[in-house]
Amino acid sequence: MSLAAARVRVVDDTSTARRTAHAYVDLLERRDWSGLAALLTDDVVYEMPQTRERIRGRDTFLRFNTDYPGDWHLRPRRVVADGRFAALLLDVRVGDEQQDACVWLEMSEHGLVNKIIDYWPDPYDPPSGREHLVERW
Repeated sequence: MSLAAARVRVVDDTSTARRTAHAYVDLLERRDWSGLAALLTDDVVYEMPQTRERIRGRDTFLRFNTDYPGDWHLRPRRVVADGRFAALLLDVRVGDEQQDACVWLEMSEHGLVNKIIDYWPDPYDPPSGREHLVERW
């Protein structure tokens, strides 16, 4: 592959990553589970370092989100993409409570999300009731 072709590929990957990151937040916010499913690889991995939880697989990740309690809302404040990676700074609201969260997305060569790392401001113990969906590390 020539240098020019490689640069075009990086630009295409970056544009795809940026669009995918915006779509990820939009689909979560609208609770569009079938749309979100189409954005993820079958073997997507979702990690939350603050609770040391990991979810493996699209179906389990979707169930985690559909079962998540509260009237939560997401709004992207910043999206940065580079190649097959995107980082999001999110305004997260549950009722009157507001938090900032950082989310890192990694894309497959086909532009689908294959890894999500969700960083919250403070470590916390995970709520009970989701043990069947996650593994702890």
